[in-house]
Amino acid sequence: MRVITIVSLGASAVLGLAALVVAKTVLPNQASAKIPGVAGAPVEGVPVVVAAKDMKYGDRVAADSLKLIRMPADVVPQGAFSTVAAVLSSDKGGPPVVLTPIAAREPLLPIKLSGPGARPSVAAEIKDGMRAYTVKVSDVSGVGGHALPGDRVDVMMMRDLDPSNPNHNYVSEVVLQDVRVLAIDLNADLASDKPATPATATLELSVADSQKLSVAADLGKLSLALRRTGSAEVTPTALVRANVFASGPGRIPTSGRAPASSSRRGGVPVGYGILIIEGERRHGGGGGPSATAAALLAPAPPAAPAAANAVVG
Repeated sequence: MRVITIVSLGASAVLGLAALVVAKTVLPNQASAKIPGVAGAPVEGVPVVVAAKDMKYGDRVAADSLKLIRMPADVVPQGAFSTVAAVLSSDKGGPPVVLTPIAAREPLLPIKLSGPGARPSVAAEIKDGMRAYTVKVSDVSGVGGHALPGDRVDVMMMRDLDPSNPNHNYVSEVVLQDVRVLAIDLNADLASDKPATPATATLELSVADSQKLSVAADLGKLSLALRRTGSAEVTPTALVRANVFASGPGRIPTSGRAPASSSRRGGVPVGYGILIIEGERRHGGGGGPSATAAALLAPAPPAAPAAANAVVG
């Protein structure tokens, strides 16, 4: 009886050790064979060139910054490169330049690299049908340098309708809304996070808006208003005149028509001659319907005694 018990215990121990060996060796190898990318297991998919390290705007792509991996064909981005040589010869037969920051292990795409041109430039960032137009700004009119490439701004103009008169007649007009900033001074890096005191701002505009801004820049002083990230609304606007502030707070008129009390100097009514952006008050600028800029000289409206000093609220 004792012999049978001892044999049974020995057999159980042997079977237990065998099960432990199987659990530690055979089963993990079978599982790893089903997972792509595990060492020793075949990887299914197509070759894709990815970044071996982080690359920033303006970096020239080198062989040591690339590596080849395999990915399932159904997850490969459209236009991805399949060989390192194709990447290194994509810019007129030479290495391209990074136009958009690329993270490590991110597939390289032609849209993020320079095509013909071998250098980073604002021209590569302009969308189809648009133009880059530069305006002069200062630390104040350029929103203190807080506007960076990729931000969106509104463009405003202030001018004096009667500069020869000691009693200035200032007006302010929103010229364009929701305009993309391409560059501040010579900085066109979309990943830039270092605001600086600007001297110029390069904006992305349609051809019609470029014409509009060139007229506005000669008529008065331009300034930028920074928009909240993701904001795309176009706000109806009206002319704001300096004389409304003399009537007390909260009395800004909502109409672009000159006050009835406007007087004439030199045959031209005060409050007229302002640049009128047709459609701006309803549609805004920067991507909206094209508007025509024109200088409007209109006859003075008849003065109504009872309403001569009225201000439209």
